[in-house]
Amino acid sequence: MSDIEKVNEILEKAEEFYLATVDGDKPKVRPLGFHLLDDDKIYFGVGTFKAVYKQMEANPNVEIAAWDGEHFLRYYGVADLTKNEEIVEKAFELMPEIAEAYKANGWEMGVFFLDKATAEIRNMMEVEETYEFEY
Repeated sequence: MSDIEKVNEILEKAEEFYLATVDGDKPKVRPLGFHLLDDDKIYFGVGTFKAVYKQMEANPNVEIAAWDGEHFLRYYGVADLTKNEEIVEKAFELMPEIAEAYKANGWEMGVFFLDKATAEIRNMMEVEETYEFEY
């Protein structure tokens, strides 16, 4: 199993995880559930009309935290917000109810992956494994 697959596996087991951004000088954290491993990158998606997307445009340094019942994941880096329609379509295939809402309202899904990223897999006391990802 590759390093990025290990990170993806924790996200899968956790089902829900948290994305932290910066809004001015204040942290903002919200739950996410969607992730997609494609071409050795883990993609996440949020609406481009949402504050979270605007926060990442202003300051792309983000962190994702997850707990899978056994391990805690800290995955942080620079959000690459490059438009990728192929990934958006794959996301909509996996989440047809979300696709329907986005299309009905004329919303745009923004997908991103973390570049210049570090993933720390931890137990409650220490880091067990660390991986670096740069694309």
